[in-house]
Formats: sequence, structure tokens, C-alpha cells
Amino acid sequence: MKLKSTLLLGGARSGKSHFAQALAFKSDQPVLFVATAEPGDEEMRQRIEEHQKVRPSTWQTLEVTTHIGRQIAQEIGPAQTVIVDCVTLLVSNIFAQHGDPNSESVDASLIEQEVVADINELIDCLDRTNARFIIVTSEVGLGLVPPNRLGRLYRDFLGRANQMLAQRVDEVYLMTAGMPLRIKPADTHG
Repeated sequence: MKLKSTLLLGGARSGKSHFAQALAFKSDQPVLFVATAEPGDEEMRQRIEEHQKVRPSTWQTLEVTTHIGRQIAQEIGPAQTVIVDCVTLLVSNIFAQHGDPNSESVDASLIEQEVVADINELIDCLDRTNARFIIVTSEVGLGLVPPNRLGRLYRDFLGRANQMLAQRVDEVYLMTAGMPLRIKPADTHG
């Protein structure tokens, strides 16, 4: 039987990562934690260290910035639960591969193709792997329209990635203030 796949959406500090780890704890199965963050500066390095401290030492960690689907397939080992934290940084990493992030001149179609390819690779891995996937991502479509082209492209491409994943997974939660609201499948009891 194929285990469930879950997408956790929410804003910054909404409790996504904490809820993902709580779901993994409940499974009582070996966990592969896929970390997509890169320590680009001291503050980010400290954030990464804080995240590492709260993860159980028994969990396997895979640090990967792009092409996560194929790397998960290669490194999954005995893991029965895979946490991907997070798609937000995966998309950011793809943007960063295309030059100066402050430049307005980027090849949007190439970046979009790479984002779609990476998400399709993750979906393919999810379909071929007999493990539960818990995927963390940010919802960036609820705020103001970004004031520059790169910000708008990032919002659009992350939004597309989120839609692709939401269509494929079994359940989706919107996190706000640490509280999960299940939006797929719809709660028909309340």
C-alpha cells in the first residue's frame, strides 16, 4: 500500500517545519530529512544549526540544493518517511544558479523550465518510492505584489511548484500561527 504524501503550506514562522517533524515522529519509522537551505551568510548558518539541533540524531539528513528527486532516490536507504524542507529554498536555489539575484535581466523561461523539471523529478520520486513524503513550502501568494520583476517571477514560479505538488499529494495543510488547517481532502465532518 502506498503511504500518504502531505504538503504543508504557510507563511514564514507559521509552524510548517515543526508540524512536519511532529508528523514524522508519529510514524515511528526511519526518517530521511532533506534540507535545501544553503548557509549564504552567518545568520542563515545559525538558523540551519538551530534546525539541526531539534532533529533526532537517528534521522538521516540529506543536504541538497537542486535535483532533489534523484538524490532522494539514491540516498533513501531504510527511510520510510521523507521530509523535504523546503521547496521555497529549492526554487530560490534554482534562481541563484542564474546569476546575480539583484539583476533584473534573467532568462525567466529557462528558470521556469528548471523549476518545473525539479518539481516533476520530485513527484516522480514520490511516485516510485515506497515512503511517506512530507513536503514543506511557503505560500507566497497572499501578500502584496512584489515591487520588482525578480520578486514577481519568484512568487509565480513557487506558486506553480506549489500547485503541481498540491495536485499530486494526498493531503494538504495550510499552516497559520502554528495551527494546521487541512484543505485536501476537504474536511467533511465539521
